[in-house]
Amino acid sequence: MADKYDVVVIGAGPAGYVCAIRAAQLGLKTVCIEKWRDKSGKGVNGGTCLNVGCIPSKALLDSSHKYWELSHSIQDHGIVPKDVELDVSAMIKRKDKIVKQLTGGIAGLFKANKVTSLFGTGKLLADRKVEYKDNDGNVSVIEADNVVIASGSQPIDIPVAPIDGEVILDSSGGLDLEEVPGRLGVIGAGVIGLELGSVWRRLGSEVILLEAMEDFLAIMDQQVARETHKIMKKQGLDIRLGCRVTGSKIKGRGKSKKVEVSYQTSDGKEATETFDKLIVCVGRRPFTEGLLAPDCGVDLDERGSIFVNEHCATNAPGVWAVGDVVRGPMLAHKGSEEGVMVAERIVGQKTQVNYDIIPNVIYTHPEVASVGLNEEQVKQSGEPYKVGVFPFVASGRALAADDSDGMVKLIAHEKTDRILGCHIVGPSAADLVQQVAIAMEFGSTAEDLGMIVFGHPTLSEAVHEAALAANGHAIHIPNKTKR
Repeated sequence: MADKYDVVVIGAGPAGYVCAIRAAQLGLKTVCIEKWRDKSGKGVNGGTCLNVGCIPSKALLDSSHKYWELSHSIQDHGIVPKDVELDVSAMIKRKDKIVKQLTGGIAGLFKANKVTSLFGTGKLLADRKVEYKDNDGNVSVIEADNVVIASGSQPIDIPVAPIDGEVILDSSGGLDLEEVPGRLGVIGAGVIGLELGSVWRRLGSEVILLEAMEDFLAIMDQQVARETHKIMKKQGLDIRLGCRVTGSKIKGRGKSKKVEVSYQTSDGKEATETFDKLIVCVGRRPFTEGLLAPDCGVDLDERGSIFVNEHCATNAPGVWAVGDVVRGPMLAHKGSEEGVMVAERIVGQKTQVNYDIIPNVIYTHPEVASVGLNEEQVKQSGEPYKVGVFPFVASGRALAADDSDGMVKLIAHEKTDRILGCHIVGPSAADLVQQVAIAMEFGSTAEDLGMIVFGHPTLSEAVHEAALAANGHAIHIPNKTKR
C-alpha cells in the first residue's frame, strides 16, 4: 500500500465507521479496516453491533414481542387471531436481511464520503504505521499521520462452560438458533442475558437465568431494578440470583444433545439443571489480540482496555482509541460520539464528550433505561436530593395501549433542583429517557421540565409528571409532600 493517509481507522463498528466518516467530512484522507465477515465469508462493515449485537438482537426482540402479543394479549383488544404459527427460520432470515441492509448502508456512506474501505486485519506498528493483512493473506504497511483504534470487544469465555457452538453458545450463537429450545439456560442476567432470554421465552422456551450476583441489575437504580425484576418474573423468566456456575457437561448425541449445568446457590447448596441450549452472557472484554506490536507505544490499563485520556488519546503521539476497547461503558452510542470527538480533535477542534450524560438501555419489553446518577450513587455522595416517581398505570396513553407496567423515576438536587438522573422501566423507555438527557445537558431543573407543555395523551407525560412529583406538584397521582 503505497499511499499515506491522514487517518487510518482500525475497526468499522459504530465507533470506527462514524470516526472514519467524520474524518473524511473534515477533509482528511481516510481509510477504515474491518475484519468482520458475513455468513458467506464476505467482508462487511458494522462490527459486532450491526452484525451480531445491537441490530440483530433488536430485530428478534421485536419479532418475538409481536408473536407474544398475538399469542397472549391481543385478544384484550377484541382481536382473535386464528392458526398463529411460528416460523423461526423466517424470523432469522428477516433479521439477516436487516443486518445486510444496514451493513450495506455503511458501504454506501463510505463511498459517498470518499472513505477507503479495506477488509482484513490491522496491527499497529511503531511510528503510526499499520500492518494490513487482507482476507487473502496479503500483507502491506500503511503509513498515517493519525491512527484510530476502534477494535471493539468480544464475549467473555468462562472455563466452566466452554463454547462449542452447538449446545453451549455465546451471545452471537444465541441469535441464530434454528428452533425454539424446550429448556434454555442463560448464564448471566445482565443486559444481554435478559434480552436473549426474553426473545426465546416469548417464543415458547422455558428460560432459566443463572446470575452470580446477589442483586438484580446491581449497577442500576435499585428501585427500578426491583420493579424490572417483578415484571420479568411475571413474564415467565426464572431469574436465580446468587447462583455461581461451577461446571457443565454435554450429554447425548446429535439432536438429543443436552447440557447439564452444575451451580452453587446463594445458600451454598449444590444444584444442577439440564438444558437443550445454554447461552453464556457474562459480559464482554476489549478486543486487543494481535492488534498492538510490542514497540507501538500504546499501553493497556488494569482491565485490559487501551489506556486513553479524556479525549481518547493514547500515550503514543497521533494514536487514538475509541469505543469498547477503552474505559467506560460498552455502548455503541458512547463509541460513536468518541469517534466524532477524535476526528474533530485531529483537525484542531475542542470537541468533548459529556460522559456524565450517556443513556443506558435494556431492550426487553418493557424497556429499561437510565441516564445520570441513580439514587444509591446520590445517597453515597452525601448531596441532598429529592425524588419524583410516576407509574405508567396512571398514564392514559399507556393504559390505552395495554402497556402500563413500570414507572418513571426522576432524581433532582434538593437545593438547586437540578436534575441528577432519570430511571425508567416501561413502554418506550429508551426514547423517553433521551428527553431527560437533553434537559440535563442544558442544566435543567425538575421545575423547568415540569413547566414544559407535553402533548396529551402521550407516554412522555409520565416524564412530565415525575418532574412535577419531585417538587410535590404532580397532578395525576397523590403527592407525598405538598409544596
